[in-house]
Amino acid sequence: MQISRLLMRSVIAAFVASLIVLETGCNPASRDQSVIASAQQFNTALQPAEINNSDLNNYLQTIGGRIVAAAKEADARGYGPKSHKQGTDAWMYQDIEFRLVNSKTLNAFTTGGHFVYIYNELFQLCQNEEELAAVMSHEFGHIYARHVQKGGSRQTVLAAAAMAAGGAGYLVGGQQSGSQYAQTGAAAGASVGQFLNMGFTRGDEAQADELGFHFYYLAGWDPRHFADFFQVMIDKGYDTTPAIASDHPTLASRVKAARERAAKLGPNWNKYLKPDVATPQQFAALKQVAQQSGQGMPDDQKVLASKQLLQALPQSCVMPNDSPERQNALQVLLAKYKEAQAKQQGK
Repeated sequence: MQISRLLMRSVIAAFVASLIVLETGCNPASRDQSVIASAQQFNTALQPAEINNSDLNNYLQTIGGRIVAAAKEADARGYGPKSHKQGTDAWMYQDIEFRLVNSKTLNAFTTGGHFVYIYNELFQLCQNEEELAAVMSHEFGHIYARHVQKGGSRQTVLAAAAMAAGGAGYLVGGQQSGSQYAQTGAAAGASVGQFLNMGFTRGDEAQADELGFHFYYLAGWDPRHFADFFQVMIDKGYDTTPAIASDHPTLASRVKAARERAAKLGPNWNKYLKPDVATPQQFAALKQVAQQSGQGMPDDQKVLASKQLLQALPQSCVMPNDSPERQNALQVLLAKYKEAQAKQQGK
């Protein structure tokens, strides 16, 4: 198909451009700009699966705005790890967008630029605003600590090459809807691959919890409830991997750490308390709106190219360890890259 060949060329060209950015991004400012640009491209690819409802958008942005404002206040006091202070940080407090993704995957993650993604499956599992705000605060903690920039220096670019060599899958093909998303294929090829092997370390996740906890209570939510969502996941059986076998914190350890932090705040912590953005009744209504809004629109599985690509995305923020499916997906993508590389050399 001619459109596939043309799109493939644009994918590979965009991928090569992204490598140039990665290679030249040796100083903190360049790394920040590289991550911000890639995050924007990734959002272009994912955008058709983002639920666009004004009430939901305003709600998430209001919660996110409180978190970002609290982080900016903490920054003014000199709060944060060494990685936060590497480079300018004004961009962290401007135009941060919290997006709701139509998906049946229990996940939330950030690409480290101006975007935080909350999957609808996770939103539906949240019992109240405090649980949702805790997850969102954790994700912003990754941005604040520049964990994606740090991960970019650790990861290889083979997964990105696999995406470029393999094409944009659904974005290239689909008989009915594929052409609708074909225009985003280059963005998907160049940027999605950069995040495939981004998985945060145990230390990153623990640090994002610590930072998120700080922003959470400064933003006005009860710090005694920061760990509630993790406890919900434990109750549903998501914390079965022994700590020694996991490269991420167990949910139980995260609950314990959060409760210890809350106990150490002292008697005046409640001076920061604010009313929730939504009442319990409004929160329940917004969840229903999210369910209804997702019906009839593409989800992340249709938009993000392939099953392997979807599974390879970071899922560690709300799970105690990388799933076997993610590890297998990375291996599949790597094998595809090697196969494509061999074919190119054969020519």
